[in-house]
Amino acid sequence: MAPPSPRNGTVTPGGYASSMTAGSDRDVEAQPSPTVNHVSYVRQFLDQAGVTQSVIDYKYPGKGTTESPFVVDFLPDDSYNPFTFSEGRKWMIIGIQATATLAVAFASSAYSGGIREIFIDFRVSQEVAILGVSLFVLGFALGPLLWAPLSEVVGRQKLFFISYLALTAFNAGAAGANSMGALLVLRFFAGAFGSSPLTNAGGVIADIFSAEERGKAGALFSMAPFLGPALGPIAGGFLGQSKGWRWVEGMITIFCGIVWIASSLTYPETYAPVLLRKRANKLSNKTGKVYISKFEAHGPPRNAVAQFKLSITRPWILLIKEPIVLLTSIYIAIIYGTLYLCFAAFPIVFQLGRGWSPGIGGLAFVGIAVGMISATVYAVFDNRRYKRVAAKYPKGMAPPEERLPPAILGSVLLPVGLFWFAWTNGPEIHWAVPIVGSGFFAAGILLVFLPLLNYLIDSYVIYAASVLAANSVLRSLFGAAFPLFTTYMYNDLGIHWASSIPAFLALACLPCPLLFYMYGAKIRARCKYASEASQILQKMMAASAAAGPRSEEVAEAEAEAEVEAEAEKRQQDAEKRQQEAGSN
Repeated sequence: MAPPSPRNGTVTPGGYASSMTAGSDRDVEAQPSPTVNHVSYVRQFLDQAGVTQSVIDYKYPGKGTTESPFVVDFLPDDSYNPFTFSEGRKWMIIGIQATATLAVAFASSAYSGGIREIFIDFRVSQEVAILGVSLFVLGFALGPLLWAPLSEVVGRQKLFFISYLALTAFNAGAAGANSMGALLVLRFFAGAFGSSPLTNAGGVIADIFSAEERGKAGALFSMAPFLGPALGPIAGGFLGQSKGWRWVEGMITIFCGIVWIASSLTYPETYAPVLLRKRANKLSNKTGKVYISKFEAHGPPRNAVAQFKLSITRPWILLIKEPIVLLTSIYIAIIYGTLYLCFAAFPIVFQLGRGWSPGIGGLAFVGIAVGMISATVYAVFDNRRYKRVAAKYPKGMAPPEERLPPAILGSVLLPVGLFWFAWTNGPEIHWAVPIVGSGFFAAGILLVFLPLLNYLIDSYVIYAASVLAANSVLRSLFGAAFPLFTTYMYNDLGIHWASSIPAFLALACLPCPLLFYMYGAKIRARCKYASEASQILQKMMAASAAAGPRSEEVAEAEAEAEVEAEAEKRQQDAEKRQQEAGSN
């Protein structure tokens, strides 16, 4: 993903890694605010190149030759520029993408409402039946590694169309599965294709909103990946109880299918590099002269194979070598895994422990849903605080540590909520008490998750997409693993001590946000990639101050090209050393 700008705004969990470069939104962001020249919505939807007579007649930099091609940019009054979309259209796009993300997250957990019927129908253990949740979440790990680089090639619209269609189809197949093995395989592929909107849809915010406008959109969007898992067991529990697990899968299919149809009819391409590349190609075909996109003008063309290798390897290098990335990723992975642990733990606590039906048992997740919504509201108000702080710094770029105050609060709410739930979840205590505790835990999840991800983005800037990819893969692995041992843990330890295990883990991680807030600058200075990213950011700011916004655009593109070239050189050197070692 083009990592969202470290300037004002909130970044979303699904948006973290929709491209493996850092420059998709920055160039468009440097555009002046144009006067929109309205074009038919249908034409704009079907013809992404947007080559009108005014586009052909425009005087582009260059001579139109192979040595000096015309460099294509959006026109000042270009309605094909996603930044010029009307406010209503922008919010329609964000609403569709947020709903698409919510539907995928909903599908991951709604399955749990039919687990009892699944292990009865297929005569498998409850642990095997729970694999349907784990494998779906495991599929999420593919998103940053596969769909992110593909979005740079084919664009967001086409990738979303294909992947969401596949998600719907695999869910439909799961509804008709005739064996446990088939059900698990279909669930895995549904999660793998469903990870596309989780990975790329957040980048749409950066495509259509300036950094200063992203706060509200980010806060709204951030709720979807967390609210979905909380709503899934509620709907799945009642439907599974009355109609069986196949209807639960059918409901998921219908939900995803409706979202796919709505997005197919309304969601245009928003990724500027793809739009300008198509325009440049069409201009070349129409005029016979040579046109290239401005995104291709700065630095040599990228080798697709090398870029894909880089997208696979760099996240792991950063995870291993950068303490900030490792610690924050482990912390986020633990709380994400704990959220999915709840889908196996709540049926034990409320259905087995209190005798609730699956439908009523699903209502226990209302506390988590309320906590998520409350934290989202808080995030909107805290974004105002961040804007005030950022305004005091050059170009509105506050130190990354200014993202962390909400995480400090969230780090306290997490163990408080978990211990509250752990020691009040017995049948002798009113059911509302542990559910309230789960709400504090849920609020803590969001308050820790969002600031830490923004902290990573601000700390690594040009490497942000790779950092977020590492984070996403690790948390998906934890989310897949935690439900698998939940039943054993609760059977061996009992509901109180078993629920306390994640609480103790959250307590151990509690100092992290505060320590990063106090000493983060010193830690970043000692981290190779964070320090390198900071130096490049300073160069870009210096170039911008010297010669204005258009040079900032060029400086960022050149910096990105420099980083990618250096990364490829490192990889080639490593391969050469391996070959030499092998020959010896």
